[in-house]
Amino acid sequence: MPATGILRTLEQNLRDERLSDASAQMSQLAHQDVAALLEQMPPNLRTIGFRLLSKDLAVEVFDHFDAETQVEVIDELGSAQVAQAFDNLEPEDRAELLDELPASVAKELVRTLSPQERELTAVVLGFPRKSVGRRMSPEFIHAFADDTAAEVLDRVRARGHQVSSIYIVPVVDRSRRLLSVVSLRDLLLADPDELVGPIGKTPIFAHALADAEATADRCVDRGISAMPVVDAEERLVGVLTLDDAIEIVDAARDEDEARAGAREPLRESYLLASVFAITRSRVVWLFVLAVSAILTVNVLEFFEGTLEQRVALALFIPLLTGIGGNTGSQAATTVTRALAIGEVGPRDVARVAGKEIRVGFTMGAALGLVGFGVATAVYGMDIGAVIGLTILAVCTMAATVGGLMPLLAKTVRVDPAVFSTPFISTFCDATGLIIYFMIAKTVLGI
Repeated sequence: MPATGILRTLEQNLRDERLSDASAQMSQLAHQDVAALLEQMPPNLRTIGFRLLSKDLAVEVFDHFDAETQVEVIDELGSAQVAQAFDNLEPEDRAELLDELPASVAKELVRTLSPQERELTAVVLGFPRKSVGRRMSPEFIHAFADDTAAEVLDRVRARGHQVSSIYIVPVVDRSRRLLSVVSLRDLLLADPDELVGPIGKTPIFAHALADAEATADRCVDRGISAMPVVDAEERLVGVLTLDDAIEIVDAARDEDEARAGAREPLRESYLLASVFAITRSRVVWLFVLAVSAILTVNVLEFFEGTLEQRVALALFIPLLTGIGGNTGSQAATTVTRALAIGEVGPRDVARVAGKEIRVGFTMGAALGLVGFGVATAVYGMDIGAVIGLTILAVCTMAATVGGLMPLLAKTVRVDPAVFSTPFISTFCDATGLIIYFMIAKTVLGI
């Protein structure tokens, strides 16, 4: 049965209080699927469904909920009823949930933890919220350089079920400073009495205070199954697993896509989100854009006399503003991506500006030539010259501005996605119109 059919059937069973049917239906599904189904339900049905789960299944399902859903479940059931599920979360997931909960509830849940789990959670909570230290797992298996392959494999067998990843084993010295990493494959293929030190490889690692999104991008791009995380003295404090890195990248992508569309990301399913929540996610940006669009109106008002003398100029305004906005947005998207994966940084502002000027000029020359030909054929060579020159200038300006905006955002420690498509489009609209009318006044002598 398709997923939508399963969801409708399960919801109907819960509404009709056919609880045994609902329980049997969920018991036949993988815990990931049960979590996905419950997340799509209204809170009242989700609470009933969660209560029907066996203790072990409830723990697994709770682990697969996103932080927002976990908060709702705790609010509906009470912290005492989810204490076991909370205790079974990974420390990094537990820290993310605690950030979303009211302080009183968070303290009550922390008190239910065993001393060992409380200590591991405290390690993660000790780092800033957007740092990779906040998203790493403090549970890992490590080896010393003078350990034998057999000793490390014995350690993996003894503790493997307690950690997030066993495919990469960091090698440290007695002060826990990171020396190298050794893969599980190399350990299995090595002679049992061979020392780990010589078979270790140069590690790709991250500092705990580094940006979580940038680090996750690097982990995903390089396909690293587990990236060691070190403190300021390069002592091993945790690992960032590939699964967690993908989760961070996906969340950042969703946020960037939302802001590129002039809205904030929804924190729950669209169909379950209230009208107020959806309105709130969109209206703030619309106010910002409406205020900035006033500049465009003022430009048109200022050049009203020019338009009255050559009415044909008004016909090309949508074309020119569209070209400027799209050119700027393309440049911003490209540079934002390059920033995210570490290809460029604020120090590269001159190189980025130089490249975008050349790219914009090249595109403008090609598009301007087409615009000159079309406008000349219909309105004469003078209008054609205005259109061709304006497209050339607007493309060059928009590409340069669009390329520099993300770097400016990074410099002032603002998310580059804030300087998104709508903002750049509005800026390029106003500036493009000024360029257009100045060229028109010069070429046409009006």
